[in-house]
Amino acid sequence: MRDIGQNLEQLNSEGSLRSFITAVKNATRSALRRIGFDVIRYNPQTTHEAALARLLAVREIDTVLDIGANEGQYATMVRRAGFRGKIISFEPLAKAHSALKQAAAGDPLWTVAPRMALGNHEGTLLMHVAANGVSSSALSMLDAHLQAAPESAYIGCETVPVSRLDTVAEDMRVGGQNLFLKIDVQGFEPKVLEGAPRLLDRTQGVQLELSLVPLYEGETLFLSQVDCLARKGFELWGLMPGFIDKKTGRTLQVDGIFFRPDVRSKGERVLEEIEA
Repeated sequence: MRDIGQNLEQLNSEGSLRSFITAVKNATRSALRRIGFDVIRYNPQTTHEAALARLLAVREIDTVLDIGANEGQYATMVRRAGFRGKIISFEPLAKAHSALKQAAAGDPLWTVAPRMALGNHEGTLLMHVAANGVSSSALSMLDAHLQAAPESAYIGCETVPVSRLDTVAEDMRVGGQNLFLKIDVQGFEPKVLEGAPRLLDRTQGVQLELSLVPLYEGETLFLSQVDCLARKGFELWGLMPGFIDKKTGRTLQVDGIFFRPDVRSKGERVLEEIEA
């Protein structure tokens, strides 16, 4: 042990210990990458999830409406990131809705709405079911999507109830002073917004999927969707990476995070009122 210590001291004194450690790290990373893994330093404060949690906290969001919840991945993520308010999840497909209810079962502040799609009318809607589950949509899928993700091919259809978000919010008595809408419905986002003009009036923030290239027939693309939300009073605050074509490296979808312009906290507004 004494010899090892002396050798390490000698390496350190010569500046070689750092080089040796770096070489070991590089060799380990190269070996892991050859089998499909990587090693990076994890800082929870710099993740996209942490950034989203800070935005929700700054805007004092108390209720998140998780539209297109699938099996509850988003709600689980925001909980893990530190959000402690209410979550209301919506999912139209039977299999995913069942898994969603199981995911929410142990969380008293996480409500799963009855199985339904949200859109701009009341009635029924034909949903295309994707093999990977997460790419299911009411819209037809285009070749660009299939080529980038063959596992997303449609394998069936399911007729589901559809309702306007304004109607559902009234029926469920959705409260909250500062609402945040997360909408991930594979190109159907404009229809959801069309069905929610009253709810949007008391919504502070919106997160929705934005396509940079056409992936679903008739969908609204990035710039038009940003312009649409700007007309409704929302500013683009951030982007989170989404769907990337692994063969070409091209980003096909991102998540846009939008908030209304007033960034003052409740405490700051109270202080201003007192000083006035």
